[in-house]
Amino acid sequence: MFQPEHLTMRDLPDDDRPTEKLFRSGAATLSDAELIAVIIRHGSRQETALSLAQRLIATFEPDSSGGMLDFIRTCSVEEMTCLPGIGRVKAVQLKAAAELGMRIGRKSRVIEQIKIQCPDDLFPELEQEMSDLPREKMKAVLLDVRNRVIRMCDIGSGGLSSAVLFPRDIFREAIRANAASIILVHNHPSGDPEPSSDDLETTRKLCELGDVMGIRVIDHLIIARGRSLSLRRRGLMS
Repeated sequence: MFQPEHLTMRDLPDDDRPTEKLFRSGAATLSDAELIAVIIRHGSRQETALSLAQRLIATFEPDSSGGMLDFIRTCSVEEMTCLPGIGRVKAVQLKAAAELGMRIGRKSRVIEQIKIQCPDDLFPELEQEMSDLPREKMKAVLLDVRNRVIRMCDIGSGGLSSAVLFPRDIFREAIRANAASIILVHNHPSGDPEPSSDDLETTRKLCELGDVMGIRVIDHLIIARGRSLSLRRRGLMS
């Protein structure tokens, strides 16, 4: 009797593989089904992990209570194994991912309640996330008139020389959030927090634009493997 070949993600063209897409363009570009496929990794003999994820999401789509993602968040492992194609291992993987997402969300909400007395107040909250990143990443911390964190936005990656391309995005987010001021934060993968000439030039341009927009850039914090440096405290901001 003919046995169908076990379908895997490797059978898909490179451009259609969620893992390759995530590596190439970032997790934010993936659909819900693609993210689920990355987590569960394997499908069955009849379908790839992506096909399985798409089928499950389609099954829950008409559900007004939140669909597949809400089910993953609220159900037990045993309940999840009742879904066709989801065994114990896949159920555990999905529940672990859901729990991790909720913990990250709770951490973000805690950060958003911080009142900033000085930029060093941000260091304990961002050290774990940014100290050991392999590439430079830049964030904008949006503050209200009382220096309370409204939210944090990712605004650039790959080096501060490229981040100058994103000033519109920074101030668009600040305007939407009704922010009164901004603290810039980025990491140095080298482990040396000393600012480069690109760091200083980018900061200068963003400060000038902030003055025009009426949204002050009050500091630029550099994080590097357990250390931090404030450009304002160093006297490198006018």
